[in-house]
Amino acid sequence: MQPDFWHQRWQDNRIGFHQDTPTPLLQKHWPALGMPAGAKVFVPLAGKSLDMLWLAQQGHPVLGVELSQLAVERLFAEHGLQPDIATTRYGTHYRAGNIELICGDAFALDEAILADCAAVFDRAALIALPSDLRQRYVRELHARLPAGCRGLLITLEYPQDERAGPPFSVPEDEVRALYGGDWDIELLERRPIPRDHAGYVDGVSRLDTAVYGLSRT
Repeated sequence: MQPDFWHQRWQDNRIGFHQDTPTPLLQKHWPALGMPAGAKVFVPLAGKSLDMLWLAQQGHPVLGVELSQLAVERLFAEHGLQPDIATTRYGTHYRAGNIELICGDAFALDEAILADCAAVFDRAALIALPSDLRQRYVRELHARLPAGCRGLLITLEYPQDERAGPPFSVPEDEVRALYGGDWDIELLERRPIPRDHAGYVDGVSRLDTAVYGLSRT
């Protein structure tokens, strides 16, 4: 899956993965992580997610990374935020208040820039990637997060043979295989998504969402 795929999705406004409200499962399960105000949260493949604004409202500095410049610019414009803009080796940094969003390649981030990230939140990153990139995403990017980092991971589960992703189905056994070497994993919740829900994926016979708590060993 090439960067042009995502650039075109944003250009055509085919962004069904974007939610107009913060993720309810984030709001439900975030307090259980016990992250104090001031703890920085990393949000990979962030788009223009309102989850970043919600996390910032809880007192967390947020570091996001997003490939699409259009998505980054829309986040700040749609919420009346005037970001300071700077360029580093990681990409173009947009910063307003507690939110810093890097327009660049997530795989270019290293341990230095992620060193003070105490938490990670992934709602639509892992499930946006095909199998080979999911392995790289965890093996490279998540491996650069510091020991003790905690987080929430939200996935979708459906019969993958019924539909080509994205979003892709990532069942529990794959989550445990991907993260099990370096992370403690706890399944916090699994629930079916009803067919009349705005987030239902067309063309599948069933759809579940699962929430995992993660802790970096």
